[in-house]
Amino acid sequence: MGKATGFMEIKREEAQERDPITRLNDWKEYSAPFSDEMMSRQGARCMDCGTPFCHIGMEIGAATSGCPVYNLIPEWNDLVYKGMWKEALERLLKTNNFPEFTGRVCPAPCEGSCTVAISDPAVAIKNIEQAIIDKGFENGWITPRIPKERSGKTVAIIGSGPAGMASADQLNQAGHTVTVYERSDRAGGLLTYGIPNMKLEKHVVQRRIDLLEKEGVTFKTNTEVGVDVSPQELKEQYDAVILCTGAQKQRDLVIEGRNSEGVHYAMDYLTTSTKSLLDSNFEDGNYIDAKDKDVIVIGGGDTGADCIATALRQGCNSVVQFGKHPQLPLARTSENMWPEYPFVFGLEYAHKEAKAKFGEDIRQYSIQTKKFVADEKGKLKELHTVEMKKVRDENGMFVYEEIPGTEKVWPAQLVFIAIGFEGPEQPLLKQFGVHTSNRKVEAEYGDFATNVDGVFAAGDARRGQSLIVWAINEGREVAYAVDGYLMGTSSLPTYQAM
Repeated sequence: MGKATGFMEIKREEAQERDPITRLNDWKEYSAPFSDEMMSRQGARCMDCGTPFCHIGMEIGAATSGCPVYNLIPEWNDLVYKGMWKEALERLLKTNNFPEFTGRVCPAPCEGSCTVAISDPAVAIKNIEQAIIDKGFENGWITPRIPKERSGKTVAIIGSGPAGMASADQLNQAGHTVTVYERSDRAGGLLTYGIPNMKLEKHVVQRRIDLLEKEGVTFKTNTEVGVDVSPQELKEQYDAVILCTGAQKQRDLVIEGRNSEGVHYAMDYLTTSTKSLLDSNFEDGNYIDAKDKDVIVIGGGDTGADCIATALRQGCNSVVQFGKHPQLPLARTSENMWPEYPFVFGLEYAHKEAKAKFGEDIRQYSIQTKKFVADEKGKLKELHTVEMKKVRDENGMFVYEEIPGTEKVWPAQLVFIAIGFEGPEQPLLKQFGVHTSNRKVEAEYGDFATNVDGVFAAGDARRGQSLIVWAINEGREVAYAVDGYLMGTSSLPTYQAM
């Protein structure tokens, strides 16, 4: 695939980004457009490897390796290299319903398991994927696909995130009448309100929703199942119900001073900021404002980085990100060998922006927050930390110990807790009567059926907090299972047969 010697002759070119300081003045995507010539060069780097590990899509070492939607990556890399963009789009859409999302916000486990990455920088798979789908929309190659026949079967999907939308797309194409229920005022789930505009502009999400509606999918927003409509009503009205509610129960940091004014969940911050931007360009004031404040983000993941980028655009006085783990190495260690996901040091878009503004990396490692301290009015004024070290206990297990004498007081008027999610919210699951384990819905992968007849579950609600590509995988697979449940057999594609 690609040019036979391309990986030896052509170097990886990073995606172009707008200047970090300049882009802090707006909320547009930080990336710059790709040129056809650059993408052709990068496609040429794809090797004709015997086993393309880029699309193995499996868990290795508690992390995802390869593409969970099993994109036919070498095929469309070769087609892009040859300038056959429309054919590349056709191959891409065979496995991925929403490349415009994964091409922008997926952490690209495919690149971590790229064969070139054994000794050189990986093929720029993620950038090529985005370029293909963007060109498809620009050239009008993507048009509504109206099902020729309707089955007479109806399906309700609760949640309009990537799992819900993927299952809706597949089931609609199978001829079923699909209704997606969303409690927010806009469809898209975390794609709309959980990922900030500078990573994924919302017109990109809305464009896909509009397309699904033209194809026959109905979205009912501002409708919370369990409040506005009961689970019993849905089970009576529809032939099948799919729970794609996500894992939105945020993990808390229960320490002294947690109730101080100014301590918030990260997702509350991101959601209100995006909603206010979309509703009024921040004129309504219905958001948490970091302007002129000292901000601390607790949690070292992508959600924390999004909080940094948001606070910078709001004009914060300072921002620091805490992580409990040590700084990652600059290269793979012997415990993190290819094709595992590479846990190596890097700068996310938000860290580049913070470094450009403040002149240094704003991340702090191996640190633990001990308590929040408020002033006499209950408003947060500072937090206290201590440094940690990773050691083995008497059982040989790794634990974290405090390092005496490393206590520190940090000024802060805003803190965002971004330490992950516990699982789906439980009240709705209890109303449906579905069994849960470790807060997640019990439904076996491949079958996706719960203990309640006609009720299925997929995405983060079933597997726990995960990647967008796994949500799309599960959305497609639950559609295959539901189609088989309704019709006795299914003609929809399934990854299990690949």
